[in-house]
Amino acid sequence: MVEFAGYRVGGGSPLLWICGPCVIEGRDFTLRIAETLRTIADTLKLQLVFKASFDKANRTSGKSFRGVGLEEGLRTLAAVRDATGLPVTTDIHEVAQVGPAAEVCDVLQVPAFLARQTDLLEACGRTGRVVNVKKGQFMAPWDMKNVVAKLAEVGNTRTLLTERGTTFGYGMLVNDMRAVPWMQETGSPVIFDATHSVQKPAALGDRTGGDRAMVPILARAAVATGCDGVFLETHPDPDNAPSDGPNMIPLDRLAELIRLCLRIRAAVADHPSEVTP
Repeated sequence: MVEFAGYRVGGGSPLLWICGPCVIEGRDFTLRIAETLRTIADTLKLQLVFKASFDKANRTSGKSFRGVGLEEGLRTLAAVRDATGLPVTTDIHEVAQVGPAAEVCDVLQVPAFLARQTDLLEACGRTGRVVNVKKGQFMAPWDMKNVVAKLAEVGNTRTLLTERGTTFGYGMLVNDMRAVPWMQETGSPVIFDATHSVQKPAALGDRTGGDRAMVPILARAAVATGCDGVFLETHPDPDNAPSDGPNMIPLDRLAELIRLCLRIRAAVADHPSEVTP
């Protein structure tokens, strides 16, 4: 179990929800999304972390919108935290970003492409913050034990692991739901990223494509499998979002999906002998 900001994750605790837009587009816009998420969290009694990236360093094209940068991004995330009371998280790409981000964020997120970067993992671990590491698309679920070990070696056992699909051929990701219990064997809670799992890398030539119609299907399956949390990127107008629009859930449809997942979670909890070997 991992505890932070009054939340408990894993060990049968309520699901953790990590939600927000892919990238920070501006302070006021981000605050409006965060306030909506705060309302959803209050209404549905959720453990919810607000997520938005200050920089998307792995964009398909160098011409793509990357974000507002470290300083402005962290100021925006601090404003979200202060205005809504929600804990916040963001992607960390370089060791130099770790210290400033740890002053603002409750959770430091290591992107999938960087899951094996030892210096970055160790720097995140030394902050004492919760560290959420996304499984690389190129990694087997059981290889994440080495990620957990690297963090433990610098004294940090507050680790979350996130499943977000595995590369299958060219331009496609697939999900093996066995990854959830396999990664839980590391002792870390496992989050399922339903939005990045539907990505189709570089499918639009100079941009990543995706199929958001599959997001609810994968989210429901992961909750039924027994994940400890769900990661869902959301946007008021995903078709016109500057990053990962094809994968994001429209903000006005988010609560509906969460309610459905909560019903599945309750059903699984009511009949554990039917789903546990």
